[in-house]
Amino acid sequence: MASATSLRGPRRRWTARRNEAIAGILFASPWILGLLVLTAYPVGAAVYYSFTKFNILQPAQWIGAANYVKAFGKDDLFLLSLKNTLYYSGISVPLGLLFSVGLALLLNQPLVGRSFYRITFYMPSLVPAVANTIVWMLLLDPGGGLVNRLLGYVGIDGPRWLTNPDWIKPAFVLMGLWNIGPTIIIFLAGLQDIPQHLYEAAEIDGANAWQKAFHITLPLLSHVVFFNLIMGMIGSLQVFVQSFVAMGSSSGGPRNAGLFYVLYVYRNAFQYFNMGYACALSIILFALTLLLTLLVFRSSESWVYYAAEAR
Repeated sequence: MASATSLRGPRRRWTARRNEAIAGILFASPWILGLLVLTAYPVGAAVYYSFTKFNILQPAQWIGAANYVKAFGKDDLFLLSLKNTLYYSGISVPLGLLFSVGLALLLNQPLVGRSFYRITFYMPSLVPAVANTIVWMLLLDPGGGLVNRLLGYVGIDGPRWLTNPDWIKPAFVLMGLWNIGPTIIIFLAGLQDIPQHLYEAAEIDGANAWQKAFHITLPLLSHVVFFNLIMGMIGSLQVFVQSFVAMGSSSGGPRNAGLFYVLYVYRNAFQYFNMGYACALSIILFALTLLLTLLVFRSSESWVYYAAEAR
């Protein structure tokens, strides 16, 4: 009797834990099912089809690494689209961070109507990307667009933004700066998290505004810069809608100056129905994004600081 009673307690505890585990799995099952069906399966299928010749209408044929060999050795448009995307990312991400930090610093000041200005800078990000692109096509119209008119008032002959191959990518960079509202909000949250006693101590030591900005604000905002850098880099490598709408479907514009990487993937998948090659291009983009992200993470050890370290 004593032994049976002594075993009853552990059994009950084990049964309770099992029931809790089952209940937890059941509650999490919608998310788990979504992960498997909407993420894991498509990624696995893309990896498989990247080693095949597949046009959707016929069964896939295994061809090994031929798609990857074609991309790196025989496809000039692959290299061109990659170059265009890296050009866009290398300029738009730093500029976006610079403008976002500057505007966040201004919007963090005790200004009259500060809430109105914050809403104003955030609102463009609520407009759908297609509508934003159409608006910018009108603004950048070389004949009567507002941008070239304003340039004309100061004696500058505005370029043919979306028809001149030399100005297509700068035009897309300009479009990208229109949607920095969410980044500004994140920087504002980071600014408000900086301990105020650090500024008070710096003022006692005689630090001016620039010294406080470079020795307190920017170092303790570096973790926010790090986050926005990662997210901005990932987003810029996947730029698609602007080029698709402004260049007219998947044409890429004059001399393919607006042919970005994801647009080229779309062209192969839904215009040429070369789905196997499109999957290979997608896997290459994933690998490139992962590599760049890991490099930024590795470099963060030398330039990212946290407010807790300064307390």
